[in-house]
Amino acid sequence: MSLLRRIQSNQPSPLPSPNPEPARATPASEPTSAPPRRPFPTTGGMRDAYVDLKNRIQAKLLSELEPTLDFSRTDELRAMIEEKFDAVLMEDRIVLSRLERQRLFEQIVAEILGFGPLEPLLNDDTITEIMVNGPKKVYIERNGRIERTNVVFEDEEHLMRIIERIVAPLGRRVDESMPYVDARLPDGSRVNVVIPPISLIGPVVTIRKFYRTPLTVDDLIRLGSATPEVMEFLKACVQAKINVVVSGGTGSGKTTLLNILSGFIPEGERIITIENAAELQLRQEHVITLETRPPNIEGKGEITMRDLVINSLRMRPDRIIVGECRGGEAFDMLQAMNTGHEGSMTTIHANSPRDALARLENMVLMAGTDLPHRAIREQIAMAIDLIVQTARMRDGSRKIVSLTEIQGLEGEVITTTELFKFEQHGMEGGKIVGRLVPTGIRPRFMDRLEVAGIRLPPVIFGAGRR
Repeated sequence: MSLLRRIQSNQPSPLPSPNPEPARATPASEPTSAPPRRPFPTTGGMRDAYVDLKNRIQAKLLSELEPTLDFSRTDELRAMIEEKFDAVLMEDRIVLSRLERQRLFEQIVAEILGFGPLEPLLNDDTITEIMVNGPKKVYIERNGRIERTNVVFEDEEHLMRIIERIVAPLGRRVDESMPYVDARLPDGSRVNVVIPPISLIGPVVTIRKFYRTPLTVDDLIRLGSATPEVMEFLKACVQAKINVVVSGGTGSGKTTLLNILSGFIPEGERIITIENAAELQLRQEHVITLETRPPNIEGKGEITMRDLVINSLRMRPDRIIVGECRGGEAFDMLQAMNTGHEGSMTTIHANSPRDALARLENMVLMAGTDLPHRAIREQIAMAIDLIVQTARMRDGSRKIVSLTEIQGLEGEVITTTELFKFEQHGMEGGKIVGRLVPTGIRPRFMDRLEVAGIRLPPVIFGAGRR
């Protein structure tokens, strides 16, 4: 559906004059003149009139824009829209203050070129999450705290138009037959949409924003999410092709950390990333990005994570990075790690390293394998070398709270050793005070680091500390 049809589908009636006067016949001897320009009130009960004016100007602008225009050339289109916007105000003889004019213009530009009322929230770098609970309730997360905004949509139809604009360019759909969808914005921000009938409060949109400039190692250290020693150790692990799983709860910073770890992969390696909605931002040159595809309206054509993992093995990868293991693809990921694709990485939702191992085992069973539990645990113990546990703390901060080595299988149990753990010392100014400290144990895979020519100072693991 074109932008014009989507917006005109709910076009309101023309704006009435706020102070109508009785009609008066004009004598033949009295020359006619254009009615005086009138200010447009935008306070009190004139909210609906303001919305009507916005929609009417917006529809006029869209009717005058060529349908073949390239909507990616935003600067040129913005200048063209502003010129036509001023012409419409002159034609309708509407007087607005400079502040009102700018506000109205920005709202119309956001509707035509952007994502409507969400646009200012998306442009605010201090906001990390946007949560739309129906057309009248919009929440944000800032500095780890959730707060309600004064942003609203006109109605559910308005919100659905914005949702359509998000998902349509990606070839995805959301309707009664498919009432939820994962998508992404052009900047890589992750979007989840749920609509009626499974949502009882109207369309729900959740946007996980990503930094315009990806976080770096220095940023993690500055924010207190990690220590220089831990990041030096993780860099060595990635370069030495240690298989890493990043584990954590929702919003704990798993994907952000995976992005940073992937930056340690040396140039010249062929990297394949596999995601439900592409959001990883790898900086290397030789990167192939694969993304799943939902079924079409006939229920056909679906491409799953497992399909992509299996296919990636035929693409001669040096590294496979799975954005998140959720199901049977975990089995194929473990097979890849065990058959010459060392240095692969993925994330998993779990609250502790031990929970992550249990989830991996359950996901392998979801693949429909008939392997006994011991055989599955052997696969996990042989494939995974290191689990990096992240957590969202009570003060809203995200931290690495544990680094755990997988050592092997004893009987029916996978044995692990914690190499680093977060120690909390207290609270200060509402912020958690603590530090990620070594346990004094060196990992068993140190020889693999040395074979790769990497020698870490013993102090990283606590040697010589008091």
